[in-house]
Amino acid sequence: MKKFNIRKVLDGLTAVSSSSSSSAALQPGNRENDVIQETLQSEHFQLCKTVRHGFPYQPSAMAFDPVQKILAIGTQNGALRLFGRAGVECYCQHESGSAVIQLQFLVNEGALVTALADDSLHLWNLRQKIPAILHSLKFSRERITFCHLPFQSKWLYIGTERGNIHIVNVESFSLSGYVIMWNKAIELSSKTHPGPVVHISDNPMDEGKLLIGFECGFVVLWDLKSKKADYRYSYDEAIHSVAWHHEGKLFVCSHSDGTLTTWNVRSPAKPAQIITPHGKQPKDGKKPEPCKPILKVEYKTARAGEPFMILSGGLSYDTVGRRACLTVMHGKSTAVLEMDYPIVDFLALCETPYPNDYQEPYAVVVLLEKDLVVIDLAQPGYPSFENPYPLTIHESPVTCCEYFADCPAELIPALYSVGSRQKRQGYSKKKWPISGGNWGQGAQSYPEIIITGHADGSVKFWDASALMLQVLYKLKTAKVFEKARNKEEKPSTDIVDEDPFAIQSLAWCPESRLLCVAGVSAHVIVYRFSKQEITTEEVQLLEVRMQCELNEVDSPDVGGDQASAVTTPGASSSPQSSVPQTHPSTSSNNSSDGLRDNVPCLRVRNTPLKQSPGYQVELVIQLVWVSGEPPQQITSLAVNSAYGLVAFGNGNGLAVVDYLQKTLLLNMGTAELYGSSDPHQRQPRSPRKARQPSGDNLPKTSCMSSLSSFYSESVKKLRSSYLSKSSDFIDHFSFFYRSRSSSVASIDKESREVISSLHFCDCLSRKCEVTAVASLWLGTSVGTMLAISLSVPSTPELRLQQSVGISFLVRLKGGIMRMALMDSTGSLQPPAYECWYDLNAPEEEKERTRRRRPASPPSTQENQDSHYAVVCSEKQAKVVAMPSQNCVFEHNITENSFVLRADVVVMPAGICIACFCTVNPSYSASFLCASLPSLRPLLDVNYLPLTDMRIARTFCFSNLGQALYLTSPTEIQRLTYSQETCDNLQEMLGELFTPVETPEAPNRGFFKGLFGGGAQSLDREDLFGELAAGKASRSLAQHIPGPGSMEGMKGAASGVVGELARARIALDERGQKLGELEERTAAMMASADSFSKHAHDVMLKYKDKKWYQL
Repeated sequence: MKKFNIRKVLDGLTAVSSSSSSSAALQPGNRENDVIQETLQSEHFQLCKTVRHGFPYQPSAMAFDPVQKILAIGTQNGALRLFGRAGVECYCQHESGSAVIQLQFLVNEGALVTALADDSLHLWNLRQKIPAILHSLKFSRERITFCHLPFQSKWLYIGTERGNIHIVNVESFSLSGYVIMWNKAIELSSKTHPGPVVHISDNPMDEGKLLIGFECGFVVLWDLKSKKADYRYSYDEAIHSVAWHHEGKLFVCSHSDGTLTTWNVRSPAKPAQIITPHGKQPKDGKKPEPCKPILKVEYKTARAGEPFMILSGGLSYDTVGRRACLTVMHGKSTAVLEMDYPIVDFLALCETPYPNDYQEPYAVVVLLEKDLVVIDLAQPGYPSFENPYPLTIHESPVTCCEYFADCPAELIPALYSVGSRQKRQGYSKKKWPISGGNWGQGAQSYPEIIITGHADGSVKFWDASALMLQVLYKLKTAKVFEKARNKEEKPSTDIVDEDPFAIQSLAWCPESRLLCVAGVSAHVIVYRFSKQEITTEEVQLLEVRMQCELNEVDSPDVGGDQASAVTTPGASSSPQSSVPQTHPSTSSNNSSDGLRDNVPCLRVRNTPLKQSPGYQVELVIQLVWVSGEPPQQITSLAVNSAYGLVAFGNGNGLAVVDYLQKTLLLNMGTAELYGSSDPHQRQPRSPRKARQPSGDNLPKTSCMSSLSSFYSESVKKLRSSYLSKSSDFIDHFSFFYRSRSSSVASIDKESREVISSLHFCDCLSRKCEVTAVASLWLGTSVGTMLAISLSVPSTPELRLQQSVGISFLVRLKGGIMRMALMDSTGSLQPPAYECWYDLNAPEEEKERTRRRRPASPPSTQENQDSHYAVVCSEKQAKVVAMPSQNCVFEHNITENSFVLRADVVVMPAGICIACFCTVNPSYSASFLCASLPSLRPLLDVNYLPLTDMRIARTFCFSNLGQALYLTSPTEIQRLTYSQETCDNLQEMLGELFTPVETPEAPNRGFFKGLFGGGAQSLDREDLFGELAAGKASRSLAQHIPGPGSMEGMKGAASGVVGELARARIALDERGQKLGELEERTAAMMASADSFSKHAHDVMLKYKDKKWYQL
């Protein structure tokens, strides 16, 4: 444990890394025994990913293990997501990043084969908590188009683009010399190349018969033993999929013209039946009109009823604009189930894994482009199951998120109780069928909550405890506004083209359950939590007029860290303040010259609003147009329940509102905050210089400039004037970098000084103060930190008459990112708060629960420092002693880059400052943690390539070493920088593989067994083994041993399952080696016997002959 003296200069400060430098400058203190002990050390930190939540982005393939009941989904960027029961999820990634084109489970073996678009095969070991690749096989001369692994077989069939079929041993991942060439399969039946292989399957009743489907419409039944085709089937239309009847006598093909052809195995001349499920049948008996391709068909039989035929696609071409459909044909009934998104793949879940038995389908898993739906086939109407996975993160694009760890214990039950009333009805009453795996046994038990803001104005609360994610409650902020029914009714005062209710930032007080959200249309809404349902007759509205007459800023070099305190009059005398309105205003006011003036961007509804239990509107604050100029976007937001205040700032200035009295307390421009001690040289400009006449062609992008990167290419309709394509990452990143000031001395003269950070606290901001007062700290984009002393009387009249004291604290390089207060013992001093009470509860209950929980107010004698301000900017961090305002520690985080997100967090062993930074010019990101108060670097590692600005804009820290970011439009990646969490991660993760007995094979029956009518087995080893088929060409594919073969088992889960998995793999490898040794020994013995026999024959031949007779 190292001790740091606040008054003496530190010698030998920890050496800094190459990417950052630090320096310490300590000012003489007033007490000799003022010592802060730091407990955090570098061994307390380790950075690693924990779990990934959400829907797999851009899914491309799916597979299901019917015994383990595990679902696997592959994506276009090479990701692999595995799902078991609720709370059991796993994420893996192929290094190449190529699209996953097909998945094949080794049923009940704890292994999975993935086929990628780069023509590689990978075998994954699922017997460990973090799956690893055991083997890889890279094809070099042919492209993979289809894979098939028969149940309980170790031989994998690989179809290629050239029409050939190769066979792979999944145990050794080696190619067999047995190859089915396309010309041998079709021979003279076709004059042209049949195209790629689109289907491979073996006859359910005869493993020696292989059905091969070619793209052109040609199907071959291949005899594996005789190495020739038994039957060939031809149809004029291209084939997309093939499905067998379980008895092996019939199979069904789906075609590109929307038809289904049913073939009798022994009648290859023509189909037994041709149907067009969605085609119109002409009355004159002609062929039905062609429909869209049927992309997939499955044929499943039931013992006690008609078979199911399930297909996707095949709709008529005249159904323009109709959504994708899944068709279920059962007997004479046909059900068409519309889906919200295009269908990627679907699978029928059956009671048995054996293909030669009645399938008994009970559900269908439908993988959509942006959703996963499971349909119950056993109930009338085919209802869907309620999905237990957190796959609705992207229901509306995420625009902001916040992460809160170690929340009050009663919060999650309270949110769940009000959120349970929002659940949809009509789901299947059966249990979720994907139920494999087991939960982890981790010791992490503190409550965690994630809040996401969305483009449609909704806010979602998620329970993120114990590495799981479950939606708790959804709030729709757009309810308080009037919605335009069409474009003609859209108000001309909108400043964004679409999604005017999108959430830009939010502030939440967990203790008081007070929520404050800021939207892109320059509005702020304050919510209170209540368990009672109420009807609000009139939504309270407060319109604020903010404008700035001084725009261009010239900043001097950083010359000092302190300046004299200034006192500025309050809002009542401010020239920018407006009279607060507490009633909705929908009028459109114009100034004398025809410019929009005093008009909000959105219209608040003027009808009664029914508010369900949960978060209910307390106050709506809207910024209004000023002389033809739209309001600036809100760049910072803070709320405090103990003071009853909400503060927000933008490029024009700062506003402080009392949400209890519904009054505007403070409305000041940025230049007015400095008063006469403004360190910047500002050039006045005419406020009418940039005005535009009122019309419908006004630019509507100012408030969405910071949100454009949250939208995927398919849904991005929110465009800004300076960002045309978010896919062009370098241009986007360059703009993001230029928008931040590289130093105080090099500020872009065309940009305004923006309020970038706000923080409420009780502190001593000025040297003359002896007791702590309510204060608001604000940081600006040019690196200035100011402290505003607030007086909070009980009546609005006194509030409006109170003067506001403003003092200048410190100046840093780059915009201020985060501010915090630390007491004299080195502990983080949280803001004061008021405990939650139900505003709509009876009066006696409110008085019993309503009480203020102040922060421990620092007190001091004259000329003595009692607490410290921690300030972090885009370039550096400082610790400032209060109230003397002396900078005691300083750390230069970066010179060539900037900090994207910073926070002061509480770790199990102390507090630290955590930063997420860019590393230029490589456009990668680094992770930095520094101790407090000395700002000694504890962790500095490169984390990931910053390939998406979504990561930079959604990254957020939380206490106890947790963090997260939006890694794709549909997924949240959580990570930890705590060594303790990393050590316990294996125990906290769930297990995918659990020992389960494979169901017994179907009974063949007496007569089938007697006359040979049952399923015919095949010894594939005799056909495909090296002794029978020889070795494959080495140039065809390259075998690559995977890192998880033996090394992966070292990270397997501890416990019986992990030990059994390790023992089984070791025994398999030992058995394989013993088998090879036995084969070599047998070959040597055979050779020795042959030699002995020949020697004996030679001896007998020449036994009685003389030497001259030889």
